[in-house]
Amino acid sequence: MTNTALKTASTLTIRAPIPAACEFLVTPEALAFVAALQEKFGARREQLLAKRVARQKEFDAGAKPDFNPATKAIREGEWKVAPVPEDLLDRRVEITGPAEPKMIINALNSGAKVFMADLEDALSPTWERVIEGQKALYDAVRLQLAYQSPEGKTYTLNDKNLAVLIVRPRGWHLPERHVTLGGKPISGALFDFGLYFFHNAAERIKRGTGPYFYIPKQESAEEAQLWADVFAFAEDYCGITHGSIKATVLIEVITATFEMHEILHALKDYAVGLNCGRWDYIFSTIKKFHARPEYVMPDRTQLTMNVPFLKSYYEL
Repeated sequence: MTNTALKTASTLTIRAPIPAACEFLVTPEALAFVAALQEKFGARREQLLAKRVARQKEFDAGAKPDFNPATKAIREGEWKVAPVPEDLLDRRVEITGPAEPKMIINALNSGAKVFMADLEDALSPTWERVIEGQKALYDAVRLQLAYQSPEGKTYTLNDKNLAVLIVRPRGWHLPERHVTLGGKPISGALFDFGLYFFHNAAERIKRGTGPYFYIPKQESAEEAQLWADVFAFAEDYCGITHGSIKATVLIEVITATFEMHEILHALKDYAVGLNCGRWDYIFSTIKKFHARPEYVMPDRTQLTMNVPFLKSYYEL
């Protein structure tokens, strides 16, 4: 790590040492972009997180989620999302793992159609891992990623037939406490997305693919709309063609199940699919209705996808 524990661009401050060989990621230009994202969208994120808290109080008092009558026209209307890029049309085998060098190399070489490099659940978000994950992604995009194990084995990327790379940033609820704006921690989601997009979007397009993302932990169409606005701003800021970003949305919170059409509609310039997140979905049901004795769950080994509430979820 460098000896400099404090790095500043505009009003964005990093309050931790930069891991060795990762300094090039936190240029003033990159940090200015992340700061612009936080300045423009940070307040909306906080408002949406406050709505989560208010809605939880309603569930605790006996309310249940339902389809919104005000958006019936979206659910029943005729519309389509933008065309899906050719390299995302075949996703019959997808694998995921943390954004770490060995994992990224093995996953991209595996023969799978898609690899989702995770900066969220699969990666313990220590500062060092987050930044080193960004460096590994930077190198992978440029096909220069290599890794040598403690035993001396060398791992490198194949010359062809690599899986398509998709990156999962952290969810809206997670802060990045090592980076502050005006003394307050910024959004982990905006930091992860911003740093990766700034350094790699143009390079991905130049190589015939694009900046592709998995969006986790969405609870409403409003939260999806925030991502859509972030994407549009980022493309404009970096001079990237509108709609180049493509996003797969994980439906892993029970409230999102009632807004899937609306989520796709909000992201219609960017969405390429929805995906079930089974275990997080079960957890969200427990979390949302923890105050209700009728929602006590059996052992999770009994919660197969044929259980009615899970079957309804994946079929919809």
